[in-house]
Parts: sequence; structure tokens; C-alpha cells
Amino acid sequence: MAITRAISIKQPFVELILQGKKKLEFRSRATKIRERVYLYASLKPRTEASLWKKANKAMGEVPMGLIVGSIEITSCAWDKKNNNYAYKLSKPKRFKKPLKAKNRPSPVFWLPRF
Repeated sequence: MAITRAISIKQPFVELILQGKKKLEFRSRATKIRERVYLYASLKPRTEASLWKKANKAMGEVPMGLIVGSIEITSCAWDKKNNNYAYKLSKPKRFKKPLKAKNRPSPVFWLPRF
């Protein structure tokens, strides 16, 4: 099955996902998507030093504004502790060369064109 959708996530969370350290993505909306999706690293990163330290990266060392890999979304459930929906992520794959979409991404899921 070909990948068709992408999810937008800020760095360094994308890097943590690709390293296998972040297995849940918290969102205010549930999703019924249960498939492999592209992993888009948003143009604007998070700036907290503690997050970058967990990823063992500096802000300028990771790609932003590009599709850098893919991830499988295997489930979605309400998380009381975080007061959000938790998308369970598995089997991250990093692309050797990031992809640049021709169209503009949206904040959550979107359909990239190459």
C-alpha cells in the first residue's frame, strides 16, 4: 500500500519519533487513520532545551519544512493524564533524503504532492 497522507509534527519531536524514543503523539482530535503516513517536520520547531537534549541534537542539525520519514499509526485512544488523544506510533523509518512537497502542509494530516 502506497503512503498518501502526511502528519505535521514539530522538531525535535520528529527526531525523537525517528529514534524510537517517542511512541505517542498527543492531539486534541481523534483519528481513525491506521496506516503508514509520511512524517513532516514543521518549519517552526519547539525551542525547549530539554527536548533538544533528549534528541541529542541541536536546532540547526535536523531538517525542517520537509518530509523526513514515515511512521505507522496503530491506534488512537483518549489519554486522561494528558487530556488529549494519544496516537500510538510504531515502526519509524527515516528517509535517506528528505522529500519536499510542492503544496503547503496543514497543521494535522494532509496530502502532499511531489
